[in-house]
Amino acid sequence: MQLAARPDSRITAGVIALAAIAILIGGAFAGLVLEGVHDLSGAAAAFDSYLFRVARFTLWQALLSTLLSVAPALLVARALSRHPAFPGRRLILQLFTVPLALPAIVAALGILALYGRAGYFAGVFAGLGGGEWPGIYGLSGILVAHVFFNLPLAARLFLEALGTIPADQWRLASQLGMGVRPAFRLIEWPVLRAALPGIAGLVFMLCITSFTIVLTLGGGPAATTLEVAIYQALRFDFDPARAVVLTLLQIALTYVVVVVLTRLGANTVGDANLPVAPRRYLSVGRMESVLNAGLIALALLFVAVPMLATVFSGLKADLGRLAGEEAVRRATLTSAGLALLAALLSVALSLALIAARRALALRRRAGSAMSPLEHATDTGAGFVLVVPPIVLGAGWFLALRNITDVFAIAPVMVVAVNAVMAMPFAIRAIRPAYDAASERNERLCLALGISGWNRLRLVDWPSLRRPLATGFAFAMALSLGDLGVIALFGSDSVQTLPYLLLARMGSYRTADAAGLALLLGLVCLMLVVAADWLGREGRS
Repeated sequence: MQLAARPDSRITAGVIALAAIAILIGGAFAGLVLEGVHDLSGAAAAFDSYLFRVARFTLWQALLSTLLSVAPALLVARALSRHPAFPGRRLILQLFTVPLALPAIVAALGILALYGRAGYFAGVFAGLGGGEWPGIYGLSGILVAHVFFNLPLAARLFLEALGTIPADQWRLASQLGMGVRPAFRLIEWPVLRAALPGIAGLVFMLCITSFTIVLTLGGGPAATTLEVAIYQALRFDFDPARAVVLTLLQIALTYVVVVVLTRLGANTVGDANLPVAPRRYLSVGRMESVLNAGLIALALLFVAVPMLATVFSGLKADLGRLAGEEAVRRATLTSAGLALLAALLSVALSLALIAARRALALRRRAGSAMSPLEHATDTGAGFVLVVPPIVLGAGWFLALRNITDVFAIAPVMVVAVNAVMAMPFAIRAIRPAYDAASERNERLCLALGISGWNRLRLVDWPSLRRPLATGFAFAMALSLGDLGVIALFGSDSVQTLPYLLLARMGSYRTADAAGLALLLGLVCLMLVVAADWLGREGRS
């Protein structure tokens, strides 16, 4: 459907949103380039053995984390697929979404509560090892945390892929008397094999850009990734030249991974809307049922136990005293205010890009190629996937340090970066509903001359209300739990809950950290549950 060309406020709003994203990313790059040009000798000196050791460890831990997450996830997804109806299946799938809602620092504390030097399992491991249990810091802790987050995600994505197998194939396999092994080889494996590169690439990208997990569980220079090295170079060593080299290397690695993901068609926001499982026509034998039940139970324990440990450890803290502390109340209000502003900005920018893309698509003639502006509104939010939050923070930290007090500008940076980083999730929630509403109402609005704010308020709002709330809740949850930008810009005067939690961990006040983790985890979980409910209500 092509509409007559006329001034459209939606395109103007989209251009403004693109300009905001460009300023945020471009400003970070400008800060990096200017700092590198200013100190070329320091940048050249940063190419030393430490740099290559950090880069090597970044790739190595991401590769191991991907293997340990994806291989078991494939087996768990197949087990769930083979049993499309059993008591508790829906609850298990919902539980597999919880790690996506938990801030990384909360999950790290849960893992330490289990496997740390004073964790619940410390005595067991000490007995097995014949000596004192040193804890799970280092590569082992990073791997456990990454698998905790990524195994459920990969399992849901594999299960989504298996759900696309047509029921006719299962019916035909049943009529031919096909057994379990031939059914896997001829029906299930082709689908899994097609989905495997994209899912593995997505998990690899999440691991290569992991900051909070490595910061809290790395345990020292031997287990440091590029993002943590950037943070250390700026906050502890104050070596801007090294930070520039590390940041550019991180951008290059992330760019390569995102390009590969795009070619593989991976789901880069990590959302898995599971379809209703089709009816199965193959019976499952007793032995296979036992094996599948064991796989599902092990995966369930691996995901559930750290969350239970977080709850038990948090309940042991003096929650009443924590609630009365001025620092905790101030950090809570700061977190809530910054997250609210970031979520509002994220939803506004996302809606502007979505509306501009739709308006430009309607103007395009049938069969003609997308204009550069339309392509930018379609993929603009995806640019943030190439530049992780710590990289944006590092660039602006370097750009602003000679102009103003970088710690005073912390609220602005936290809101801006978190808003843009949440945009891919918000766009995924809002775009289908907006396109559907536009398909129904576009000609009517054009005929009546309704546009701009009046159109949004009178025509589109009833269809967009729930999707906008879904995107808002997701964006707010992501912003509440983020530690990337505030780790660089935070100070005694500007603290969020994750920043305060990290400070309590650093001062060995583990009980207080556990109580704060429980509070933060529950708030983020409630937001994501609300987003999921709003999304399902909107689709029903």
